[in-house]
This record gives sequence, C-alpha cells and structure tokens, in this order.
Amino acid sequence: MDEIIKRAIDYLENIFTGNSDGHGADHSLRVYNNALNIRKAYECNELYVDLGALLHDVDDHKLFNNKNNENARKFLIENDFDSEAIEDIIEIINSVSFTKNKGTKPKTLEACIVQDADRLDAIGAIGVARTFMYSGKNGRGIEESLKHFDEKLLLLKDMMNTDEAKRLAEERNSFMKEFLSEINDELNYKK
Repeated sequence: MDEIIKRAIDYLENIFTGNSDGHGADHSLRVYNNALNIRKAYECNELYVDLGALLHDVDDHKLFNNKNNENARKFLIENDFDSEAIEDIIEIINSVSFTKNKGTKPKTLEACIVQDADRLDAIGAIGVARTFMYSGKNGRGIEESLKHFDEKLLLLKDMMNTDEAKRLAEERNSFMKEFLSEINDELNYKK
C-alpha cells in the first residue's frame, strides 16, 4: 500500500506543477492527511479513501478540461486496478465536489470521509488562505472574496458527514468567524 500511495503522490505533484490557486498538490496532500485522521475512527476501505483523497482534484473542472476522470483513470489503470476498483474510487472522487453534489450525501462511507476531508481543507485558516489565493489568481478583490464565505465556507460545518469531521469543523468554523469579524472591522474603519 505504501508504494501505491507514493506513486499517487508523485503523480499528483507532477500534474499540479506550478499551480498556485489553492487547488495544487499541497491541497491534495492536506486532504489526504485529513482523510487519514478521519478514517482512523471508522472501518472502511483505507486504500480507496487514500487514493480518493489524493486523486480527488486531478480532473477538477476548474483546472482541467478533462472528461470522465481521465487523469484519475489513467493512474489507476497504469497501476493495475481492476475495473470494479476503478469505478469505486472514481465514485468517491465524483462525490467530493461541493458544486456538483450540493445537498447530496455520498453513498459510501469512503466517499463521506473524502468529501469531509476536502471540505475541512476549505475552512479554517487554510480555507481563508486558499480563498484569497484563488481570488488573487482570478482577479477578485477582498470584498468579492468575502462573499465566498457566506455562499460556501460558512455552510460547510453543517454539511459534514462524519462525527469526526463535525468535531474538527467546529474549531475551523470559529476561526473563520473571528477572521470575518476582524476583517470587516478593518474594512469599515474610519478615522
């Protein structure tokens, strides 16, 4: 298992070379680490969770113009996964997107864990940093960036699937609220 994880990390680091919008290899590695922490509390297919977390953005529509998860499939095929395993891991990957899965709970525990792991990386201090990285790359100012908190980030705490992720999300959500209070005070400051 360690060898396949190492190969997946090498694969995603190659795919995301030069990415600086908050969706790069560093993000995928944090999602992987979040998934490792969450899955400790559950009996699940650990390899599927790990690969789903590592490969979850290698075909992200914001970054690639791919169809049918071609980058993830390529990695899984090249590493001798059978068609059933490939489809199970692809289902996990396809369960992650906030936009595509709004209001839908993943069908498997493995997908719930990976979705939670990704959402945890969208909130807290990392979530704040990633928001402004993405906004900067896409020409958005501070005020426009702050809308993203109300539209998505502040909603995520209540959308976690697992008890472990819900616990972790509480602290991160509190940090974001403190940050928003401070930045709004600073934006509204007048002498």
